[in-house]
Amino acid sequence: MTDLRALSGVRYRGRGGHVESWFVQARDPSGRRAVWIRHVVFAQAAPEDTRREAVPPVAEVWAVAFDRDAGHVAVKCTVPFDRARFSERALDVEVDGCALDPRRAKGRAASGGRAVAWELAIGDGRVAPVVHYPRALYEARWPSSKLVTPVADAGCTGTVRVVRGPGEAEEVWDLTGWSAVVGHNWGSGQPELYAWAHASAWDVPDLVVEAVAGRVRLGRLPLLSPVLAAAFVRFRGERFDFGAFEGFARNRAVISTRRLDFEAEGRGVSLRFEAFAETDELVGLHYPDPAGEVRSVLASAVARARLELRLPGARVVTANARSASIEIGTRESDALGATGTERAERHGVRMYV
Repeated sequence: MTDLRALSGVRYRGRGGHVESWFVQARDPSGRRAVWIRHVVFAQAAPEDTRREAVPPVAEVWAVAFDRDAGHVAVKCTVPFDRARFSERALDVEVDGCALDPRRAKGRAASGGRAVAWELAIGDGRVAPVVHYPRALYEARWPSSKLVTPVADAGCTGTVRVVRGPGEAEEVWDLTGWSAVVGHNWGSGQPELYAWAHASAWDVPDLVVEAVAGRVRLGRLPLLSPVLAAAFVRFRGERFDFGAFEGFARNRAVISTRRLDFEAEGRGVSLRFEAFAETDELVGLHYPDPAGEVRSVLASAVARARLELRLPGARVVTANARSASIEIGTRESDALGATGTERAERHGVRMYV
């Protein structure tokens, strides 16, 4: 059985290129607002030129306050690695005073006259955690990117305080009745192409879905895998997992800059799932890669989702979600073009941080 506590602890061991993050998202079930907090370890790969000094690792805090009506606010702060604390045995991190564990999240991040502060109490998990791989693959070098969702759905309470710019009045958001998801991911680099989606506020009760798809490097070769896709459904106490490797031939996914479409079948169950966001619901982010490149990430926590789940006994579940998350990542040059003008024209999403 996979040790979830161990998988939630830090995997960075002080050497080599590495990127690792722990995040919490809290979403208003109405889909109007959401907050996404990300705590990061980033270590650049050692330079090939031995005459150059290695760049010291850093820790980061990213905060995005999504507001469908008033617009979004995104901030990021970076501090030396020694101003952060990461447990090896459990999900327990603190970066420059911003803390996260399975029961709480608290902190403040500011940049450019904007600020987001948060204080969340996270309830007990209402569904089983999402463990994407068998334990052996978590310990193996391939795939190079790993992820686990120790809290796939929980109630939360608390407040978020948002300052939209210099001289702006502080907004106070009440999170009563919101739902939260807590995740952990790590690897030697950012995936070449990926999509992640999560939804828990459906018009059908007791339903949670997480889906992921992407292409990964095949060892050190300049080759990429086909699109590997997985989805994990929690429905009224039942678990339906469509793993990426055991369902390689049956899982299908299509990734675009604004949506993820997923289809799978197996053991008498089939799933069709789609998560999507409009341009003004997305926030563009620049993710550095340990190899020195930059990835472009288009993210929303006020996205939408649709689902059709066919179960044994001719049961068919159809559902819609007003409050969902989607994250699309790719190489900046692939997604956005070679120049700033092309970047603006090719995807039309504002890059915030």
